[in-house]
Amino acid sequence: MQLIRTEIADHIAVVTMDAPPVNAVSTAFMEEIMATFDRLNDLDEVRVAVLTGAGKCFSAGADIKNRAKGHPEPGQAWGHGRRAREMSWSIVECKKPVIAAINGPALGAGLGLAASCDILLCSENASLGLPEVDVGLMGGGRHTMRLCGHSLTRRMMLTGYRVPGAELYRRGIVEACTSPEGLMPAAMEMARVIAAKSPIATRMAKHAAGTIEFMSLRDGYRFEQNLTVELGKTEDSKEAMAAFIEKRAPNFTGR
Repeated sequence: MQLIRTEIADHIAVVTMDAPPVNAVSTAFMEEIMATFDRLNDLDEVRVAVLTGAGKCFSAGADIKNRAKGHPEPGQAWGHGRRAREMSWSIVECKKPVIAAINGPALGAGLGLAASCDILLCSENASLGLPEVDVGLMGGGRHTMRLCGHSLTRRMMLTGYRVPGAELYRRGIVEACTSPEGLMPAAMEMARVIAAKSPIATRMAKHAAGTIEFMSLRDGYRFEQNLTVELGKTEDSKEAMAAFIEKRAPNFTGR
């Protein structure tokens, strides 16, 4: 890995995008993001991940300098689009919950990365934006619709407006807006809360959330009920109930 760094401790994986100067999304960047989150799926020692950016940007999105060169070979543009889609879905479909610690601008494809995470926190230096309208590109609108309302999404798509961190918090798009130095401590505190839960329960909860989002109320509730039956068969479920009754901290084994 040259552009994506991963550090694991206490069941938490801190994934840092480190592609100076602005963590632009290149082909190599996309491949490393996918490889990183695919790997986290299979690491039992990881129960939750925190995704953030090195430097002043979370991710400024597409590598415009390279995009300006075009796609000279037949099929390259379609392959690039497919990688961009799968990059985001590698986070959406990661079995482990992922917290976005948005330290600076998250633009275009960078916004897509943030929107693909389960819980979003940002610093006062952060912003979300869709600059595609100003650079001859399109994309990111559908990701934005998962976070923002009708008017704001269209404002971002049509004007390139960047929503600052304080406004993101005011609108309920992120869970917290902290000082720059307070962002990672806040994200790690959230991660520790999740890491203390049963890893089976958090995996199922993420799977449920990602699935029922596209279901009707009746079908979604049925899906959750079916998962409840499966979760109830695990040792962790029995331990959680016993700990609750005995008024003690649970000891989860992931079985």
